[in-house]
Amino acid sequence: MNVQITILPKSLLGRWSVGLVVASILFFVLSQVILGPGPDYNMPLAYTLTIVLTGIAVAALVTGLISIIKSKERSILVFVAMAIGLYSLIGGTTGLLGLQK
Repeated sequence: MNVQITILPKSLLGRWSVGLVVASILFFVLSQVILGPGPDYNMPLAYTLTIVLTGIAVAALVTGLISIIKSKERSILVFVAMAIGLYSLIGGTTGLLGLQK
C-alpha cells in the first residue's frame, strides 16, 4: 500500500475545497468588518452572513470529503479544510439555534 501524503491538493475537488475555505475565512473577516464591534448588531444581517458563511464552509467540507473518497486525495490542506468546514458547521448551527451564550 503506497499512500503519498502531500501538502497541496492534486485533484480539482481538493483545490476547490481549499479555495472555499480560504473564501470562507475572507468572508468571515469581511462580515466582522461589516457588522462592527459591540453587541448592537443588525441581527437580520448577522443571521444572513452567518448562514452564507456556514454554507460556504459546508461546501468546503463536502467537496473535501468527495475528493478524499472519489479521487483518493491525500493532501494535508484538504484535511485542514475539512476540519475548518466541520468546525464552522458546528459553530454556525449552534450560533443560529442560540445555544451559545
